[in-house]
Amino acid sequence: MNSAAGKDTMHGNPPHTTTVTVAYAGGDERRGPLTMGQANMIRCILRDDPTHINIHDVWPVPKGTAPEAVRDALRTLAGRHEGLRTTFPRPQGGTPVDQVVSAEGTFTVTVLDHAELPADPAGYAESVARAARAGRFDLEREFPLRITLLTVAGEPFHVALAFSHAVADGSAMAILREEFAELLAGKELSGLTSLPPVDLAAVEASPAGLRKSEASLRYWERILRTGPQEMFAEPRGRRPGTDEEARQLTLRSRRGSRALAAAARRTGHPEATVLMAAWCALVAHRAGQDSCVTAVPSANRFHARVARSVTTTSQDALLHLDVRVPAFDALVARTWGAVLNAYRHSQFDSVRLWEMIDRVTAERGSHFGRDVVFNDVSALPAPLLGADTQERDDAEQELTWGPPQALPTRLLAFTYRTAPQLHISLWAAPSLFTPEEAEGFLSGLVLLLEAAAAGDVPMEALAEVTGVRPAERGPGWLRVDGCWVSPDAVREALGRAVGGLPVRVAEEPAPDGSADGTAEGATGTEPHLTAYLARGDTSLTPEAAHRALTALIPAAGSGVLAPQRYVLVGNPPTEPDRTDAWRRLEIIEEGTGRSRQVRHER
Repeated sequence: MNSAAGKDTMHGNPPHTTTVTVAYAGGDERRGPLTMGQANMIRCILRDDPTHINIHDVWPVPKGTAPEAVRDALRTLAGRHEGLRTTFPRPQGGTPVDQVVSAEGTFTVTVLDHAELPADPAGYAESVARAARAGRFDLEREFPLRITLLTVAGEPFHVALAFSHAVADGSAMAILREEFAELLAGKELSGLTSLPPVDLAAVEASPAGLRKSEASLRYWERILRTGPQEMFAEPRGRRPGTDEEARQLTLRSRRGSRALAAAARRTGHPEATVLMAAWCALVAHRAGQDSCVTAVPSANRFHARVARSVTTTSQDALLHLDVRVPAFDALVARTWGAVLNAYRHSQFDSVRLWEMIDRVTAERGSHFGRDVVFNDVSALPAPLLGADTQERDDAEQELTWGPPQALPTRLLAFTYRTAPQLHISLWAAPSLFTPEEAEGFLSGLVLLLEAAAAGDVPMEALAEVTGVRPAERGPGWLRVDGCWVSPDAVREALGRAVGGLPVRVAEEPAPDGSADGTAEGATGTEPHLTAYLARGDTSLTPEAAHRALTALIPAAGSGVLAPQRYVLVGNPPTEPDRTDAWRRLEIIEEGTGRSRQVRHER
């Protein structure tokens, strides 16, 4: 367990640290399978950096509140909500499949007592809570909250908390914050109206719940088979598997807020829909793509039985929005239905989802990287925004840079508020966006909203309206199977995958009938890639070549998609840079590497 104790960087005198153990009790001991949300988050917890996946919040404490009252309120919450009393046993060190609810137990509160109030109390509390995110939660044993009570001369002023994402998401933290405030105010909490996690898992395992999950998997599979496999496929791009550090860039704009409201009134669509349309339009424009694929985390709290559950229900909705429309108004109309469809398919068995992703990407010869994430948390009932997000409401428009953090994606945005100012934080991969380009992207988003507030915006005018320029690709880049591909990058990656054997990758039309194992949705008129390999005295097969390449793709350079056809010859031609020279060689074996091969008798 990690504590932020002693990490007071706001003033010279370190706080006095004590630890208090609090006992709680409530309900019965229970055991059951994981919910879909828990299984999804546990997979991430076991894989990702704890500072990325753990979450935090800061709860203000009214002046004059006794420390005992704070501890009593925390004890009440632990007894009230089964999710806070839940641990996840790991069978022989494997991945948890069950949740266990304890009837009673203890948790600790770290008390940091200060001689004087820090200059920025809320900001200091935010830093303590954020620091407590470091260190992986022990899913099997650890109480899923790390609690630090901040006091001045014994009087509380904030509670800083880090949560295991396996038991809470943003909505759950909002519920707990609200109930904590009511308890400190002496109010009686209303009865629980939503299901605890064990009962929610039973609903998800019902026939209706399983049908919903299956529909979600089919929806995701269609996108993974037909959408661009890499949003930012360009010469300077890098794969999401190679994390970069990106600084936080924050926009605060009253101009943006006014423009968003006006554009929503003019188009007759909700502000959230207009903002999503603008985001997708600008991302696709910058990436030079015909569509935008973006992950949109969904709270999945549409039904009363889960609306106020203290658990993690958040899973990704995957939005695939075709931006090939004449003007912005048509895109807004299209976005409305596309977003609803994405949210409708955001509840799924995460284990089966990743099995499907592995299968589909192996067949397509691609890699799903979650390049773009757009998380709109502006509608949370109690904004979990931290101190810094709630200040400087008077900014007409400003951009400020914050600290760097590891970025497991290429472009990540959080929308904290849309009124009275548009408040968005952006993390953009430095390999794709210079600081000036990142600032230009957020400024361009405001310019697009202002133009949309005044009237319809032709999509072909986005560069002129926003100042954002599309990605530049050399003449060697091709559109293959709906993806931007660099044959040179494919050749280099395939050569490494097969141990340095001579390789030639060429653009060719698909064989007649297109029955070659290519991605679903590909047509015989699209260009396809064929790889010619000189295998020498090795026993290389198309299957082995494809398998080796797909294993390498997640860490390969940008623009790598597996060829649709592998042709094996004995030795390379005397002119290895000429495709026609490779075509004249005797073929030993050919195939897609994905299905039935064609052998040539010698």
